[in-house]
Amino acid sequence: MSEMYKQYRKGWLEVISGCMFAGKTEELIRRIKVLEFAKQKILVFKPRIDNRYSETKVASHAGSMVESILIDKASEILDYVKPDTDVVAVDEVQFLDEEIVEVTEVLAKHGIRVMCAGLDTDFRGQPFGVMPILLTEAEFVTKLTAVCVVCGAPATRTQRIVNGVAAKWDDPTIVVGAKEAYEARCRHCHEIIGMPRRLQDPFKK
Repeated sequence: MSEMYKQYRKGWLEVISGCMFAGKTEELIRRIKVLEFAKQKILVFKPRIDNRYSETKVASHAGSMVESILIDKASEILDYVKPDTDVVAVDEVQFLDEEIVEVTEVLAKHGIRVMCAGLDTDFRGQPFGVMPILLTEAEFVTKLTAVCVVCGAPATRTQRIVNGVAAKWDDPTIVVGAKEAYEARCRHCHEIIGMPRRLQDPFKK
């Protein structure tokens, strides 16, 4: 059979990653809307901790929204999936427990398209939760960038601001906030107070 007409098996994992204000949720909602037009049966989930713009909806900074199911742990997703489910979408996936890796694997192997969106790094610029594993497991990865609020360069880091100054290295990782608590920054403008250094900077005199 020609490659052009070869049938591929359904079921895969897509991950949308990036810093805050990069448009991850906006992109996830866009894909959901496209699939709704195609009459796909979609389940949308988000961690209960994410209540910045809506208690029950997946909501972007730009104001786009879709209805969602609130969950406290990843395994709850399986309670809602039915034999005719085509797509499972999860926003703010970095807040979920490690079982999300196994859940996405089970769903994809059973022919379901799984779409996850989340922060790839925390405010320190370090890998966030299970995101590194999901990124390596995914068939499709989309890394989005924002614009640095300081210099205008492509932003890949999330700057946490506490009382008008940069956050400290040993501050808690999870603090849900929006513009008043976070900014998009490039690597050069990203600041962390008390960040440990294992290597001596050869460019500093």
